[in-house]
Amino acid sequence: MRKQYILIGLMALIVQFAQAQFTLDGEFRPRTEYRNGYGSIIPDAAEPGFGVSTRVRLNAGYAVDAYKFYVSFQDIMVWGENRQLLPYDQNNSFAIFEAWTELNLGKGFSTKLGRQTISYDDERIMGVVNWTQQARNHDAALLKYNKGKFMLDFGLAFSQDYSNPSGFQSTSTAYNTTGFFSYKTMQYLYLKQAWENFSGSLLFLNNGFQKFDTNNAPDGVNSLQTLGTHLDYKKGSFGAAANAFLQLGDNVDGAFLLGLDLTYKASDKVTFGAGFEITSGNDSTTPDSEAFFPLYGTNHKFNGFMDYFYVGNHANNVGLVDIHASANFKLGAKSSLLVKALNFSGEQDLPSGENALGTEIDLVFKQAFNGYALFAGYSQMFASDGMNELKGVSNDAAADIQNWGWVMLVIKPKFIN
Repeated sequence: MRKQYILIGLMALIVQFAQAQFTLDGEFRPRTEYRNGYGSIIPDAAEPGFGVSTRVRLNAGYAVDAYKFYVSFQDIMVWGENRQLLPYDQNNSFAIFEAWTELNLGKGFSTKLGRQTISYDDERIMGVVNWTQQARNHDAALLKYNKGKFMLDFGLAFSQDYSNPSGFQSTSTAYNTTGFFSYKTMQYLYLKQAWENFSGSLLFLNNGFQKFDTNNAPDGVNSLQTLGTHLDYKKGSFGAAANAFLQLGDNVDGAFLLGLDLTYKASDKVTFGAGFEITSGNDSTTPDSEAFFPLYGTNHKFNGFMDYFYVGNHANNVGLVDIHASANFKLGAKSSLLVKALNFSGEQDLPSGENALGTEIDLVFKQAFNGYALFAGYSQMFASDGMNELKGVSNDAAADIQNWGWVMLVIKPKFIN
């Protein structure tokens, strides 16, 4: 009789999975880096950094007509972070990276609730930042609408500090978490319409950052609005993409970002690119800031891979004028080489009157294999005196060579698909 119950249970599970879609996959991503000026100017007296970090993920998804469910477990490890025989993880990095459900409301509407990634267009304002091992997520609620080539997302978030053992504090809504534009509240509206060769989107984003009075008591929020558009055109061998965004708020007035990128596929093996981006900087003679910051975008993707700008740095500063050109070579059926050159200058002058910041060269090689891929990169910053001033390192103290190299292996096994 017991065997019959087990058999009936197994048959019920088979029927359930036949009517639903269950996925289970993972990721193993170790990366070795040599840092001799990554993120900022390294002084000549400092030793370069070298190490290996690894991202491990296990992702499970379940979908039926009424809803979808997804959870992603993640751990970030640095080789050697734990002493031998340590019974716990030294950096406490194990986390639930995503945990959400999306309910089908019918007639093109759905709602997505929980910890999730939010990514739009070229990820200039809102993106996953997949280059970082930890990546970016949001605890948010979205109302979504899709019909044909039109989509609309309305998002809400309300952040609260963790408090043990009740989960969150019971007597106040003050939010003490700071850094990297961590918001107390967020509301946004995103709309996109696509046509045959052209697509356009609009983003209206409002963030509230916790404000405190002189006695360190919570006193409402400082609001920051970001609004703008992304346009994309592709036809034949030619492509063009543009960004235009404006920021204003309690302490910001008239900050802007303008960007244009052009691509041309010269042959099956060569694609050229060229473009510019202007990000406004702060005018120190005015009371408010005019400095734009691309809040939750994948900033590693822009302004050079060495992350000198807007990757946890360069906020409320002189802004940036980035003029760049690239060539992507297809070396084989599964290999490619990207070569990119970028010239940087401040949108505003530095205190010394300097404006030029320097030139960066980026090289990225990719080789795909059966089931995994290998990436390797090298970047070098040819810094001007203005860059040394910006980063707070004197010309005499700065190392002659500022470079960065890395190798990364990416394996994404699909256990159940």
